[in-house]
Amino acid sequence: MKFRYSIIFLFSTSLILSCSSTKKSAVVKNTPPGEITSTVVIRKEVPAVFINTKNVNAVEVVRFAKTCLGVPYKYASTDKAKGFDCSGFINYVFNHFDIAVPRISWQFTNAGTEVSLKNSEPGDLILFTGSDANSGIVGHMGIITENNEGNIKFIHASTSKGVVISSMNNYYIPRFVKVNRIFFK
Repeated sequence: MKFRYSIIFLFSTSLILSCSSTKKSAVVKNTPPGEITSTVVIRKEVPAVFINTKNVNAVEVVRFAKTCLGVPYKYASTDKAKGFDCSGFINYVFNHFDIAVPRISWQFTNAGTEVSLKNSEPGDLILFTGSDANSGIVGHMGIITENNEGNIKFIHASTSKGVVISSMNNYYIPRFVKVNRIFFK
């Protein structure tokens, strides 16, 4: 009987300790959306990438991206007729303007210049981890469509809904990595 209680005690203690050491959510109550900062620690070394936007206007890119709203999600696809994954969507949009970009979302980690979410503008790239906020690897991305006094909207290929415009919310905030600006005035 003592052995059983010892096992239960050890198991309970380890469970309590493991719960207390888990990473807390990045959501902070009463924090204005534009003041969200990343709590993600990047764990993959990624070289810097320069993207030549060839004097294309960021607003034009956002306008074109919106023509893809409703296109379904399709893993590893850059084909509008079949659907897009997140980086396939980005690839399709930028290739329309003959702008060469990486194909895989993690390759955008150090593309352009990092800017705060609060100072993001339409055309900036917004990067997230995949579904695991603790992975430390960019696994999802989109294009900022709007920053209305810190209320951020972005267009992306969602696994559940295809190409949509989303707002920063409790699903995306813990996964938020950073915003990269590739269009310069």
